[in-house]
Amino acid sequence: MIVPELRPWRAARPHVVRAVDAVRPRLAQAAEVVRPRLARAAAAAKPQVVRLAQAAKPQLARITRPKAGRAWQYSAGAATAGLALAAGVVTAAGPWDSTGQRTAERDRAAALERTGGADHGRRGDASRASGGSDASGTSGTPRPAPSAASVLTGLGGGQTPVRSAPGSSAALARVLDPLLADPALGASRAAAVVDVASGRRLYGAGADRPFTPASTTKIATAVAALSAMGADHRLTTRVALEPGTGEVVLVGGGDPTLAGRRNAEGWADLTTLADATAAALKKRGITRATLSYDTTLYAGSEVHPIGVNDNLARVTALTVDEGRTDGSTSGPAVRVPDPAAEAARTFAEDLRARGIGTTSPGPSKATARAVTLASVSSPPLSALVERMLTNSDNDIAEALARQTAVATGVRPDFAGAGKAVQKQLEGLGVPLSGAVFRDGSGLDRGDRLTANLLTALLAKAGDPARPDLRPALTGLPVAGFTGTLSARYADGAAGIVRAKTGTLTGVNTLAGTAVDKNGRLLAFAVLTSQTTDPAAAQSALDRAATALATCGCT
Repeated sequence: MIVPELRPWRAARPHVVRAVDAVRPRLAQAAEVVRPRLARAAAAAKPQVVRLAQAAKPQLARITRPKAGRAWQYSAGAATAGLALAAGVVTAAGPWDSTGQRTAERDRAAALERTGGADHGRRGDASRASGGSDASGTSGTPRPAPSAASVLTGLGGGQTPVRSAPGSSAALARVLDPLLADPALGASRAAAVVDVASGRRLYGAGADRPFTPASTTKIATAVAALSAMGADHRLTTRVALEPGTGEVVLVGGGDPTLAGRRNAEGWADLTTLADATAAALKKRGITRATLSYDTTLYAGSEVHPIGVNDNLARVTALTVDEGRTDGSTSGPAVRVPDPAAEAARTFAEDLRARGIGTTSPGPSKATARAVTLASVSSPPLSALVERMLTNSDNDIAEALARQTAVATGVRPDFAGAGKAVQKQLEGLGVPLSGAVFRDGSGLDRGDRLTANLLTALLAKAGDPARPDLRPALTGLPVAGFTGTLSARYADGAAGIVRAKTGTLTGVNTLAGTAVDKNGRLLAFAVLTSQTTDPAAAQSALDRAATALATCGCT
């Protein structure tokens, strides 16, 4: 990863050096613990790696070349952007390697055709002076800077560098109280900070008051889905053949990431499904069939309570490319009016191109007697959760809420999905007083969450006993680098804060994690209402999160 040369890293240098020195004796042991799971983690992370590479291109192009003698800045960037989690966290889930640098970050640099790895894609004066050649063909061999240590042997416990915050939280209150009093944060606000290692609350201001959470609702959706189905669960789209009638049914499995065409990112796609289906039909001597599509996995209205909106397609068990009409992969976009019918039409075209004629597809339901001809499956749920959180993807969020309902035997409509999410969270023992779940994305203003609940969910996701929940942390946008935080924190805690944003008219929220100057992993949440200037509110939230990461007052 190429780290921008920012003045704030000067202040981070002593902390980074202490962190690296503290963990060096444990590196060999941590590497042995991590190694058996790296192959599986890398495979699960591949789709997101490519997507993050694409999302990062605009920002990476703006990064200035480092000057000679500034190798410590690379160490700082690797240490902070890597998110200080325990080796227990690292090994259980998430695309990490044994040096503590996220595999995704290294692969992102490779995807951008930059040399690197442990040298973080180093280019510039120092590399030219060393006598080799860099990615641009300039003479000079990159001189590797230290990778972030594979820091931590466990959350909690006396021997881990990620320590439990001791003593009084008065110092933290002195820092945060004035920042949270900023008028830009609206007429009402609430906040909480929790030490992840111990679960102890370090700061609270209205932390048990329910607020409209906007997209921070996706943290709850992520944790509920992961707890209900497991991080390795996959969503399958299949084609079934009805015996006797010869009807071919495209059965939607609720995969919100299903692509219309074969892609390089590893997501399931209709092209691959058509290849296998055509081959199976020809093997049976079938070259023409009645084509139908089945969306009965979900129930109730497909239209979100907010109505037709560019932020979300109709919620159906069968859709391709999220029903987008402009080729985009994230953010608002005009959607097709009937995603399932459009997916079936695309599939029919694919079959015809492979020598299988079909009727114009219509809705149907596959019977229990139908024989599966072919199927494609999504990447693991962990990858879907990470993509949802990084891009604040409403389509994935609503699908995962419905899938949680399906997995737990609750009616999979909007109301049932909310009930299923709440039921799963109840089982985790988190504080749900005042919580209301009307959807999975946070687009519904009737949703209500508290700062206490959000921080409890983040802490639960960092619990070494719950590695299945880890993607709820690893998917959080990285300040200044990825997703909805890519354009924020340019002069603040870039790479140090990881957080889910939330924005509706009059509502601005932020919830995530920060590693403070003492090496402690903190979960935080700030919810506001009646804000009048979204940009000013975001800046105020970012200042509070930056102060939390840099004050060293825990």
